[in-house]
Amino acid sequence: LAEVVGRLQGAVIPASVLERDVLPARLDYEPHLLDQLMVSGDLVWVGYGSIGARDGRLALYRRDQLPMLTVRPTEELPDEAAHGALRATLEARGASFFRDLYEAVGGDPLDVLDALWDLVWAGEVTNDTLAPVRAFIAGKPRRPSGRPALTGAFPPSSAGRWSLVSSLVGTPAADTIRLTAWADQLLERHGVVTRGAVLSEGLPGGFSGIYPVFRSLEEIGKVRRGYFVEGLGASQFALPGAVDRLRTEPADRAVLLAATDPANPYGAALDWPDHATGRPSRSAGAYVVLVGGEPVAFVERAGKKVLTFTDDARRLADAAARFRDIGDRHRRFRIETVDDEPVATTTLGAALAEAGFVTSVRGLTYRGR
Repeated sequence: LAEVVGRLQGAVIPASVLERDVLPARLDYEPHLLDQLMVSGDLVWVGYGSIGARDGRLALYRRDQLPMLTVRPTEELPDEAAHGALRATLEARGASFFRDLYEAVGGDPLDVLDALWDLVWAGEVTNDTLAPVRAFIAGKPRRPSGRPALTGAFPPSSAGRWSLVSSLVGTPAADTIRLTAWADQLLERHGVVTRGAVLSEGLPGGFSGIYPVFRSLEEIGKVRRGYFVEGLGASQFALPGAVDRLRTEPADRAVLLAATDPANPYGAALDWPDHATGRPSRSAGAYVVLVGGEPVAFVERAGKKVLTFTDDARRLADAAARFRDIGDRHRRFRIETVDDEPVATTTLGAALAEAGFVTSVRGLTYRGR
């Protein structure tokens, strides 16, 4: 898990897909293992903006890499009275439980908790586990009627110890050190780094800012520069091992990825294929099935609509088998249309029936384990 996070660190991922889709795609994942690495001080998570009312983006970091890789918030920070009081309390006391924060701020506990989560998604506050993130995603706590009391436990989304990210970062690294660390990280994550890959990471300064670092790495023989991937520009930098792997025949197997997974290049380093009936996107909750690295099917966020990019029955059958994984993760998965046609009338629909989907009122349904 530590090795997987090392490759993912700094990649901004929707919290709702991190433990459900991204980490399980890489190893036999158990949530408590990530919490252990955080409690021990080896890993840190930082928020990077909310997504609707019950989700947000975050990135994982190795603690020793946080000063080099964390990106300072660029949007306007929350500035209401509760936000300022929470900042002041955390700065004075250091890591604190929510009860201590509430007693220092006062007012309605849920209002204080909402203000705390504003600071979380602004990248100012973090926690020593992911438990409160899981609770935040699960649902909003009910506001008690009448005058709030402290006789019961605080909501699960307040659990753990809260800290200012700035206290963990310490003195920010110099620009040269920061850019060198990011160059190493991008090479570790992508193997072949293109302009589009850098832009997809949202790195301040973009490709032009980090280009001199890659050029220096090329001069000392750590990376190669060349035209490795057709159509992505001449300024491409790659690890020697990645170049060797590009020369091998890709494995012709189906891989299911969350559309927002950093391993999915489409919609980031690569453009999505054109489609007559829909527009794929890297939205939280959407999925893509790749076969041999090429997109075969895209599942929209609600899971009801599927777009396909091939007529090859064998590849569609491979994709259908992977759709069962979506059902296992969500416990129930229904497909209504494929390329705007009723699913039962399509080639993919026949493959889904073979894969264990059953006919329902509105389409084909798979009940997960």
